[in-house]
Amino acid sequence: MERQVNGYRLPRSGHRRPMRAAVAAAERVGLPAGPAPLEGAATPRRSFLAAARAAVAALLMAFGLTLAAAFGLTGPGGSAQAGVVAHIDLSSQRMTVMVNGMPAYSWPVSTARRGYVTPTGSYRPQRMYRSYYSKKYYNSPMPHSIFYSGGYAIHGSYAVGQLGAPASHGCIRLHPSNAATLYGLVQSYGAGNTVIRITR
Repeated sequence: MERQVNGYRLPRSGHRRPMRAAVAAAERVGLPAGPAPLEGAATPRRSFLAAARAAVAALLMAFGLTLAAAFGLTGPGGSAQAGVVAHIDLSSQRMTVMVNGMPAYSWPVSTARRGYVTPTGSYRPQRMYRSYYSKKYYNSPMPHSIFYSGGYAIHGSYAVGQLGAPASHGCIRLHPSNAATLYGLVQSYGAGNTVIRITR
């Protein structure tokens, strides 16, 4: 058995709701509500599939723009801007990285433990070092350091077992491989196109 929805022939099955949702999404983003049938010919089923794929792509784009707006990486009219946003959530001890307005990475971090503070706010990278050693805390290695406010930095840490919980003197610690990835992104896009946002 088949039925018509906006000009598409849909089978009577458990997939009707996703199909209707795809058609509705297509209409919302300006795609035609149904295929334009040839005169005297039946609408091919593959026309619906093509429209559904386009609707899914549009939904993914809209989702990316929504996240971009949430992280402050949108321009006038809501258009995504090129760049990198590293959002650090102190409550969840996690960093989410957006690239060109789309989610790219999500990593555990370690921020300030009791008695220390990781300041909140929005920053841009100030200076970067591929190899660095702390001048204040026992000459500790800080690979792929990205300093964003005075002595505060995002950097790699070999204390990987502590990631996901507060453990630092105030810096934002990452797994060394993740720190290298972030460092490479900032180098590629530039400090002026990078935002470090820290929230609770």
